[in-house]
Order: sequence, then structure tokens, then C-alpha cells
Amino acid sequence: MTTFPRLAAFALLAGLVAGCSSGGGWGDYVAAGDEQPADAAPLTVEQLSAKVACTPKMQVEADDIRTGYCKTADGEFFVNTFRTETLKDAWMDQAPEYNPHLVGPRWTVLGPLEVLEALKGPLNGDLHLTDHRVTPTPTPS
Repeated sequence: MTTFPRLAAFALLAGLVAGCSSGGGWGDYVAAGDEQPADAAPLTVEQLSAKVACTPKMQVEADDIRTGYCKTADGEFFVNTFRTETLKDAWMDQAPEYNPHLVGPRWTVLGPLEVLEALKGPLNGDLHLTDHRVTPTPTPS
């Protein structure tokens, strides 16, 4: 199995798992070009994708997570949005640590490193290259 099909399978699995939990609404979003204050509503999959000239093909439409697939001149990637930061953190705890992620407020983008580096500026995200949420196992002193 190549890396990209693994990413697709993982994104679908994460969405299915998240879809089984109860959730609230997705109605509080801001426009894609607007700057976001710390307490602002998160961007949607569509708004994030529009920032990099992509119309996403939706893969997951659940209460807690939405995932869209994008293909641009920079490459292929998945855009995930989460209802809460806690849900994003839980998803990231389960994300494959060998895949880099671009991370922002209540969203992640999963794809090859060279693609994420190209998207980092337009999306204003933080690049996480390794296991970004789980604390490494301590070694005995």
C-alpha cells in the first residue's frame, strides 16, 4: 500500500470513528480571507481549501470531524476540521507519527512534507514533523 492510500484510509477511519460520537453544530465560521482573533470560530474545510485554490472532495461529514481531499499544483492532501480543539487533539493522538501534519485552530492538513511546506504560508499553520501530541516514553535514569 502506498503512502497516499494509507492517508486516505486513515482519514476515512478517523471520520467514521468521530461520526459515532454525539456533537453540536458547525454553524459558527468566519470568511476564508479574514484574520481570526483567538476566540474566533474555526475555518471550514471549504474555506481552508479555498485559500490554496482547491475545491475539496468531501470524504467525511460527521458531527465532530469533516474531511476533504484536495489536489492542487502543489500536490495531494487532506483537510480536516474539528468541532472542538479537544477533538482535534484526540485525533492527533491517533494520527500516524511518521506523517507530517500542518496544524491550526481546530484543523489539520495531512499530506507529504513538500506539499505541507508549500501550504504552510497560505494556511498560516504550524508544521508538525513527528509525533506531535503524545509524550515520548520516559527512559529510566
